[in-house]
Amino acid sequence: MSIFAAQDIAMNFGGIRAVEGVSFTVEPGEVFSIIGPNGAGKTTIFNMISRIYTPSAGKLIFAGEDITSIPPHQIANRGIARTFQNIELFANATLLQNLLIGRHCHSQVGLLAQFGFLPSVRRAEIAHREKAEEVIEFLGLQRYRDQLIANLPYGVRKVVELGRALCIEPKLLLLDEPSSGLNVEETEEMGYWIEDIKQDLGVTIIMVEHDMKLVHAVSDRVMALASGRILALGTSAEVQNDPEVIRAYIGGAPV
Repeated sequence: MSIFAAQDIAMNFGGIRAVEGVSFTVEPGEVFSIIGPNGAGKTTIFNMISRIYTPSAGKLIFAGEDITSIPPHQIANRGIARTFQNIELFANATLLQNLLIGRHCHSQVGLLAQFGFLPSVRRAEIAHREKAEEVIEFLGLQRYRDQLIANLPYGVRKVVELGRALCIEPKLLLLDEPSSGLNVEETEEMGYWIEDIKQDLGVTIIMVEHDMKLVHAVSDRVMALASGRILALGTSAEVQNDPEVIRAYIGGAPV
């Protein structure tokens, strides 16, 4: 059974239809990439999945549950995590503190228990810190553990945001332009992290990305959009050589 399905989803902004009649499924354990020119509707689809936007039409199904109308703050509890094209971290907090924020959806102790710092709170705090340390080790961030985000290079910050999403322990990870702002070497390293997250952690990934080399390297399937509609869906090679995709996005002739 598919872990995620979009069923004829649409998104209107006044008289503008940003997404129109888009349907696709994502299978467990795959990397599903969405490509297309600016304004194609890629980020709008991400915003619908993460419930920032409510679709004007259609349904969103995750792990067999209709999530089309659930509140945005419940998405993380369902097992969906997201990164953003523009890094959204707390600059004056440490790397570890930023990762611990990703554990908020797993907090089950009451407010009174937290005020009293009861044994249950201490046990939960230890468990959260252990999980954050696991993510730090997984992503090779040990040397930056106690540094402020403001003092870290941009490429490291991108990995930290990835780490915060992993602290949610997601079943589905939404990566919004993970290579944005990275150099060639950092982009290649990001590709390795994506492969490791898929293979070692078993996390399913939906990725929006412009870097076609990265898309080709990590994607099991690719969906190309233009003007809010699907142009092609298939393997990276199939989509990149689709005549409609070439005309709308890549340019030139098939390779």
